[in-house]
Amino acid sequence: MEKLVEVSEPEIGIDFALGCKCRATVNLRSLTAAYPIVFKVQTSSPHKFLVNPPSGLISPLSSTSFQVILKPQPQIPPTFPRSPSDRFLVRTTIASELELEHNSSSESTRSEIVNSLFKSIGHRSTHDIKLKVVFVGPFLLRHAVSNGDCDSVRNIIKRQRSIFTEFSTREAESLFRVANQLPKNNNDMVNILIEGGLKVDACTEPNDVKWVSKGWTALHIAVANDRREEIERLLRVNGGCRWLDSRDKEGRTPLHLAASKGLLESGKALIGAGAQVDARSKDGRTALFRAAANGDCQMVKMLVEMGADPTLTELHLGRSALDIARAKGHGVVVTILERGEAVLHAARRGDLQLLETLLEKGATTNFHDQYGLAALHMAAIKGKKDAVMILAEFGADLECQDIEGHTPLQMAVEGGCAQTVEVLLNRGANVNAKNKKGATPLSVSKFLGYEEITQLLVDEGAVLSVIPSNSPSPVS
Repeated sequence: MEKLVEVSEPEIGIDFALGCKCRATVNLRSLTAAYPIVFKVQTSSPHKFLVNPPSGLISPLSSTSFQVILKPQPQIPPTFPRSPSDRFLVRTTIASELELEHNSSSESTRSEIVNSLFKSIGHRSTHDIKLKVVFVGPFLLRHAVSNGDCDSVRNIIKRQRSIFTEFSTREAESLFRVANQLPKNNNDMVNILIEGGLKVDACTEPNDVKWVSKGWTALHIAVANDRREEIERLLRVNGGCRWLDSRDKEGRTPLHLAASKGLLESGKALIGAGAQVDARSKDGRTALFRAAANGDCQMVKMLVEMGADPTLTELHLGRSALDIARAKGHGVVVTILERGEAVLHAARRGDLQLLETLLEKGATTNFHDQYGLAALHMAAIKGKKDAVMILAEFGADLECQDIEGHTPLQMAVEGGCAQTVEVLLNRGANVNAKNKKGATPLSVSKFLGYEEITQLLVDEGAVLSVIPSNSPSPVS
């Protein structure tokens, strides 16, 4: 059965504290436009958790939420962040208006109506969503730091990236001191906290913190601590730019750190100063991959607008930024990344209304597929001159090249549409651009016997290139 609802997060994050009720809110959004959806929430640990409301009704394409309440616990969870024994099951099914009217006529409460519908399901299809429980929050983070449990600290920060916003300056300094007083063989804890976003005054940082052991430059350190003024100062001084794409021992640049930590303004400053937006660390991951994995919509949007390539893949599993966003259920990030693909498809089909709508909503014109083809290439070779004009008006790069070095003008010539060629020439496209075989647009036009296009190119000052004898043709 197709998915009926979408949950806000794949895990239920409980901000744990001893001896008091702890709450988490789960948002549900209906994906169907025709019928209401009924849902019922079940837990594997009813002795520990309450659900409010335990069942409900979602109108078509609307949203609702339920709250998970952890009863006061006298002890710290035996394992965290992940809880292997605590699970929730959200059961969903479609309810027709007739069924709802029939049940509501008996003056039943909403919960009774929903329970009645689930009891009468019979052979009706349901869609179940399984949600895992994770225990996070400042209390457990302090406990893990005190015990030198680096893995738990990493996982709590990974699942609750905003955790340090809950720390006062005094609490941050206290946590830093606890980490720094761990045995010398556990110095990694300090670095984990700083990289994760813990902010402490420079005077608090001990001189023996081994930044050098990580291969970090001054710019890495400034970015990791989100010191905006220091970042700007380093970028202004003569030696600052040499650190823009410097690598630490994991191959990460300062931009990787900014993307991993969600530091949008620092990321903009680095790219504005000339940092390589698609630099890859030793594992093949780009800044965009890291932002997409974190579900950081703003960072992803900024990187895509700055020309980041969402098709680049990591080394080990071969996943792209789009793949990891889909795998982690980051729907908004997927939408942002897929806009480039949508522009590509709209340009190829010549769907002018969709194309203009996408571009007006901020979709990028610079997305390239695995062959290096951008939307302008697609529109040009298909002879969609109006689509070419729209893309050009929205700032598409007239000289972008695919993996074979073809520009949109060369594609338009190969497509044989004189009007599209004329549009690109009028916009200022380079009439003598060469592909990797050394062929110019005029070479391609003559080879294919396009007399009208040949004359257009000659009138604009085109020259003929010499094609190597071992090259079968000047076109791909």
